[in-house]
Amino acid sequence: MSPTDKPRKRVGNPPSQTKASSRKWMYVGLLIVVVVFAVVAFVLLQMPSPSPTNETSENPIAVFDTSMGTFQVEVFVDKAPVTAQNFIDHANSGYYNGVIFHRVMPNFMIQGGDPKGDGTGGHAAMYHEGYGDPDVPDSWVIPDEFDDTLSNVRGTISMANSGPNTGGSQFFINVVDNTYLDFNKEPLTSKHAVFGRVINGMEVVDAISEVNTGSDTKPEVDVVITSILIENQ
Repeated sequence: MSPTDKPRKRVGNPPSQTKASSRKWMYVGLLIVVVVFAVVAFVLLQMPSPSPTNETSENPIAVFDTSMGTFQVEVFVDKAPVTAQNFIDHANSGYYNGVIFHRVMPNFMIQGGDPKGDGTGGHAAMYHEGYGDPDVPDSWVIPDEFDDTLSNVRGTISMANSGPNTGGSQFFINVVDNTYLDFNKEPLTSKHAVFGRVINGMEVVDAISEVNTGSDTKPEVDVVITSILIENQ
C-alpha cells in the first residue's frame, strides 16, 4: 500500500474552537427550551378557563326580595322534599309577600314567614294526612323531615316550630353555626329541619340580623319580604 493509500489521520480541532462550539450549541438548546415554554404558556393563556361546577343546578333557587336587599337560597328538594315543597308552594302562592322578619338576633338567626308578624301564625301550604284537620287550614302542619347530612350551620334555612311535627310556614336563617338545633346533636331538646342554604347575598342576611330591635327582638323598623321568586323549578 502506497503512503498515499494509508488512512488519513484526523487531527482534532484546537481546544479553543471545541469550547466555543460547545457553548454555541448549549445556547441554541437553551433558546429552544425558552421558546417552547413561551409557546406552551401562550397557548394555555389563550384557553378558556373551565367554568366552576354549579352545585345548585339541580335544586330550585329562592330569590328573596326584601326591604333591605336581595339574597338567594338553594332549596333542598333533593334532601328535604316535603319541607322544601311546602316552602316553595307558599312562595309561589304569594303567601310570604309583605310578611316581615318578626324576630332577629345578631349572632343567632333571623326568623320570618308568619303572616301575623308576631310568631304565632302560619300553617302548612297543604294538608298532610294525620297532621291537622283537613277542613281547618290553620291547623295544617308538616311532619318533621331530617337528613343526616344537613345541619344548622351558618347560612342554612330551617323550619321554626313549637315542638315535634309542628312546622307550618315560619322559617329562620342561621347567621352562625347553631348545631345544637339539629335533630341528632346534643342537647336534643330543640330539633329544627334544615331545607336550604343561602348561596348569594349572605351580607344582607347579616345586616338584617343586626338591625335595632325592641325588647322582644322585633325590628323597630319592619324588615319586609317583598316577594320570594322560585327559579329553576
